Amino acid sequence: MNMDIDQTGPWPTRLPLRSRNAFLLGCTAFFALTPALSFAQDAVPEGDTTVLETIVAHGAGGGSVLNTDEDSKSIIATETTGAGKMPTDILIAPASVSVITSKEIEERAADTIEQVVQYTAGVVTDFYGSDDRYDYFDIRGFTPYTYRDGLAIGRTFAGVREEPYAFERIEVLKGASSSSFGAAEPGGSVNYVTKTPKSDRFGEVYGTGGSFSHKELGFDFGDNLTADETLSYRLTGKFQRSDAEYDYSQDDENFVMGGVTWRPTDATSLTFIFDHLDKDGVPGSGGHPLGTDFDRDQFFGEPDYYFSETNRNSYSVLFDHDFGNGLSFSSNARYSNLNDGFGSAYIGSTPTDGSTVAGRYFFGNEKSTDQFVIDAHLVYEASLDNVESRTLFGADYNKYESDSANFYAPAPSIDWEDPIYSGGPGAMAPYASTNNDQQTNAIYLQQDLTFFDKLTVSFGLRNDWLDLSETNLLAGTRRAGNHREFTTRIGASYKVTEELAPYISYAESAAPPAAGSDPTTGKQYEVGIKYRPDAFPAMFTASVYDLTKGNITVFDQVTYLPQTVEKVRHRGFELEAKAEVTNNISVIAAYSYIDSKIEEPGGANDGNRLMRVPKNMASVWGTYTLEGDGARGDMLFGLGARYTDAYYTSITNTTSSESAVVFDAAFTYKIQENTTFQLNVNNLFDEKHVASKDSGAVYYNPGRSILATLRQSW
Repeated sequence: MNMDIDQTGPWPTRLPLRSRNAFLLGCTAFFALTPALSFAQDAVPEGDTTVLETIVAHGAGGGSVLNTDEDSKSIIATETTGAGKMPTDILIAPASVSVITSKEIEERAADTIEQVVQYTAGVVTDFYGSDDRYDYFDIRGFTPYTYRDGLAIGRTFAGVREEPYAFERIEVLKGASSSSFGAAEPGGSVNYVTKTPKSDRFGEVYGTGGSFSHKELGFDFGDNLTADETLSYRLTGKFQRSDAEYDYSQDDENFVMGGVTWRPTDATSLTFIFDHLDKDGVPGSGGHPLGTDFDRDQFFGEPDYYFSETNRNSYSVLFDHDFGNGLSFSSNARYSNLNDGFGSAYIGSTPTDGSTVAGRYFFGNEKSTDQFVIDAHLVYEASLDNVESRTLFGADYNKYESDSANFYAPAPSIDWEDPIYSGGPGAMAPYASTNNDQQTNAIYLQQDLTFFDKLTVSFGLRNDWLDLSETNLLAGTRRAGNHREFTTRIGASYKVTEELAPYISYAESAAPPAAGSDPTTGKQYEVGIKYRPDAFPAMFTASVYDLTKGNITVFDQVTYLPQTVEKVRHRGFELEAKAEVTNNISVIAAYSYIDSKIEEPGGANDGNRLMRVPKNMASVWGTYTLEGDGARGDMLFGLGARYTDAYYTSITNTTSSESAVVFDAAFTYKIQENTTFQLNVNNLFDEKHVASKDSGAVYYNPGRSILATLRQSW
């Protein structure tokens, strides 16, 4: 690893990133084709005496194209790109991967990513309770990085709350993954797979209403634009007007996504997608005073300074081409522009002298970001005697720039027995304002070798060059750093039978640091076993792991101050099952155990558990379909339960959340062949517990929500 740090004055004038990336995106298709076409000139040499047999391709675009056709029909996925950029049979992938399909998302009416992953082993959600700014969830104790179609987005914390309706599936990889995707935490990563046009006519439209004055209209439809099916489109949208569960709140959203796919031949596909996300909500409840027990809707913030806004446009290009003879090429690119911000009054202190007057402060943030990211890779598949080989070689480029400002001001105190609102803070000058400019270049190699259709050995190598700079816009100073990170992954899986496969793996991770600091690094050892019965669609996974993360700075959930930790070690095991046992019964179940330990001999926190890491978690979701009889249509009954142990909210392990069990339920009635009525209840019994606690307030878990949906499909 190389690192250079310098300190200079303000930035020189430059061409705006938006203009530069618009030009680059326009050249993406050409960029994607050029190296592949030149490579293809020599793909099949003449006169060779050894002829390689071509492995069956995965469809148009070859071995780099993931097939998601069944995701809307089944909760069981059979292949994934979550463990690498090559679609891989989940049974033999030497890693623990959970796939949440669009059918499962619809069945549970999950309208945030937090809700989507709630029934996934190793994942803890809602640990900030009634804070609604971001998608709060950790994987194996660490905040994950997210990707969309294999292209980097960023961390969930301080990121955008993504719209699940945009995706065919969500892939959750447990463990380190930097050799596959780049920046990652050792706990795991998430890959969102975008809905794209299909080569046939399909569609649905739905309307939803329910708790907190919720009103929602959604649609997802597409068709061919030409009779020969070479040109197709897809249009997806969601428009929501709602309150949240707190007084003076709102939860409005406008989302629209349109895509066009061109298939000039059976071997070539070019897709362009535009999506717009506009959210107008609130950052959360602002907390309740320590030692009180108010209803969730009681509000102690300020109605005049209470907002959370997101506005993002994304432009994506997806290109795939199958040259034949086992050689295929893929390139994805995305440009996105984001403006977001929030502001609220928060409870900062609760008196202990019997007074009912709580201290408060105003806190807000505004941010604008531009990101251009592109990935291109070749896949070559071949077999020789009893060895099957898949090789992927690629490169990616990620350019990210942001301007961010934080605002803070003391706020008038409030009497929680007789709350009187005093108005917003008026104009506030930022106490911190920074420009972050990050550029990553990477090359990577992935190799899978399968011997005698039994033993699969997989490894990945990746080298990232990180060029980071941070400018203090208030002081006019700049810090910069150049880093090189090399990460590896190696694993093996052995099919004892066609249904049973144990695996073992070692993987590394590296995450970009703040400018002028070293990257955070991690490593994980894992052993597991997977079972996929032939009798019915299902996947059972059991895994044991040992992972460490070093050179890290964490923010105490109570004081919100940075704390340096030498190393954190998590050891645990997970059990997960997804099964469609019969045509009438399906089950999703998960159990997780994590032994968390901070390792810094002689340090104040040595031996403590990391914040937000429960020792035990368990969940189960089951559905039963009562088939129709005569005039009565099919009825689906769903019931789920989620248990989470208490976890510490301070690095000193002196404050904690409360353990709890939360129940969810669903009911669907098929009115006609393509018409359904659906009822979903989250937190069925309105269970209330402390999910987070800081020095001044407590934050409760989300309360009961009831939504009714009428859906028409074709």
